[in-house]
Amino acid sequence: MPNAIENTQSLIQRELTNRKLVRYWLYFICLMVAAIVIIGGATRLTDSGLSITEWKPLLGIFPPLSHAQWLSEFEKYRQIPEYQQINKGMSLGEFQFIYWWEWGHRFFGRMIGFVFAIPLAYFWISKRLEPGLKPRLLLLLALGGLQGFVGWWMVSSGLVERTDVSQYRLATHLIIAFLIFAYALWVARGLAPHSKEPARKIIHIMAPLMVMFIFFQIFLGALVAGLDAGLAFNDWPLMDGAIIPDSLFVIEPAWLNFFENIKMVQFTHRMTAYALLAFIIFNLIISLNPSTGATHKRRAVIITIIALIQAAIGIITLLLQVPLSWALLHQLGALILLGFAVAHWRALSGGYPPITAIENRQ
Repeated sequence: MPNAIENTQSLIQRELTNRKLVRYWLYFICLMVAAIVIIGGATRLTDSGLSITEWKPLLGIFPPLSHAQWLSEFEKYRQIPEYQQINKGMSLGEFQFIYWWEWGHRFFGRMIGFVFAIPLAYFWISKRLEPGLKPRLLLLLALGGLQGFVGWWMVSSGLVERTDVSQYRLATHLIIAFLIFAYALWVARGLAPHSKEPARKIIHIMAPLMVMFIFFQIFLGALVAGLDAGLAFNDWPLMDGAIIPDSLFVIEPAWLNFFENIKMVQFTHRMTAYALLAFIIFNLIISLNPSTGATHKRRAVIITIIALIQAAIGIITLLLQVPLSWALLHQLGALILLGFAVAHWRALSGGYPPITAIENRQ
């Protein structure tokens, strides 16, 4: 009997170790996704995203390796409207600069695919995955594949009639990246030990709403980026010299202004930022109730501090007319804010069931 108990405890310990390995692997994936979001932001801000005019999922991993290949890629770029209307006359060296940014962005995306797929296959074959994890990880794999397709769908929108990509497709691409980051973090945090502490029902309701609110603000930020709306109306706290500027509804039908009118898009992003900050501060106030657990209170404080810093970075970025470093810092702030909000929601929801018995690996 003692031997059976010891064997069971040994097996349980092995399962806990497996959880830890999978959790740390997913944390690393989150870091890689965060990195590619920043690389993608730099690619966008350096106007490099249309420099590669073809989608080669496999052969695209190799950059041009000879002068002749560089000239061939440059000639393809010369055929698109961005070169003909904006960059006409650029040198080969200038083209190589923007090409390397886009190639690096695509290469890093492929590396994320390898770093996810190869360990997933190993964990699966070696029976280190709990049955409940398998569909979640397959969903992450599918989202990664979808993201590669959406990335090309986005780029293709700027190769024929436009000199930039569609803001709608850019927003879709960015939202999927943040969704992959958030879901990988959600699964990883579910594998971590959780302490049960009391939290009021309203806190449980507000946690997912906060995550959705942040996603909505990220979507609006993507529209701002897609329309280069941050380069206009660089005053604050007023906008174009007014609290509520004019010319917000100059496009028909009226709803289209929220997506295509530069002034309205920036105004909406500003107003939603204020509303989100107020929401987060309200969450802090109700979390400081004596009946709320200490860890929930600490998370509410941290999220509020991050939101305040993010708001300040956003304002500075606007006033400085979107310099590369501040714009990327603002994008990183959005990732950090979303990450803490997701971790907060996951903690309130609880982790995966504790391992008290050994499951048969299928």
